[in-house]
Amino acid sequence: MTMTSSQIRTYVLTYLEATECQIMEQSDCHVTVKLSPEADRELTGRPYYWAFVERVQIEPETMSFTFIFDQDAYEILEQQRKAKEKLENPDKPDDLLLNRYFGAVRPLPVIGPGRIQQDYLHYGSPRLKQIFAAAQRKGSCVYVFEDPGHRQRDTLFSAAYEPWLGACFKTEFACDMKRQELHFYGISLSTGTISTDFGDRLSKVQLLPRLPENVHITPARFSLERARELLENQMKSYLNQLDPSWAAEARSRKQEELLILEGYYQALSEETDEAKKQAAEEQYRVRQEEIRWQYEPRITVSVINSGIFHLRTDRLPIR
Repeated sequence: MTMTSSQIRTYVLTYLEATECQIMEQSDCHVTVKLSPEADRELTGRPYYWAFVERVQIEPETMSFTFIFDQDAYEILEQQRKAKEKLENPDKPDDLLLNRYFGAVRPLPVIGPGRIQQDYLHYGSPRLKQIFAAAQRKGSCVYVFEDPGHRQRDTLFSAAYEPWLGACFKTEFACDMKRQELHFYGISLSTGTISTDFGDRLSKVQLLPRLPENVHITPARFSLERARELLENQMKSYLNQLDPSWAAEARSRKQEELLILEGYYQALSEETDEAKKQAAEEQYRVRQEEIRWQYEPRITVSVINSGIFHLRTDRLPIR
């Protein structure tokens, strides 16, 4: 599994907006932001500073970052910006005179509140992993409602909302290679209908943390425990339909590696020195376990996040 720079940008901007960060500048390839106190606590690793702020009760000074999504495009953008600044603000004669005798003087580093750190966010980068972890901690479980729009407030009849249990499953196929898939399933707690593209449905609506005006929730017929079991069964059904050839190929590669290993240690097993022979046998056993762990195919399923989503009944998909 991977993400494009555009997908990373969308995800990061959503996180920054959700944590109420102050966006100072943005383009298709970067965003410069002053973190909110919540985001600063999660991303900067300054527990002593925040302990001091809480103890002294002072206004916190959060850090600023430039998150870069496309390194090449950002470098071109910076070159254009510097060229424009040079045209608008040419060097002063005094500066040119000093440079002639003493050479170009490097500017002093900016420290303190005015400092803006740069981070290149690509899939697998440490900072992006931090943002993923922070979003998972804070948004692992939600309870939200579809925004009905301003017209619903003035409508005579109340809109019916149906409660859905949604869960995002991460499926990891691992052997000597690794592949990941994300599946967002949803199940109606009123009817038991399962949607296998629940994430697409949610991406088309605005969600609110509070119950909107002039709406009512239809009763739930399925408990959360029963709904969870049905979603898990749906996930198992999907896995059972997959082509198992990748697992057979992995086991074949495992056997090849074990045969190569056996040929290597066979000569060592004929060692006359008993101590060396025992050491070789122990090393052989350890290497066998390592190869089995590395090549043995396995599937791991985990839930990244979940929630109760109250969605308008007359626009729900049935798939």
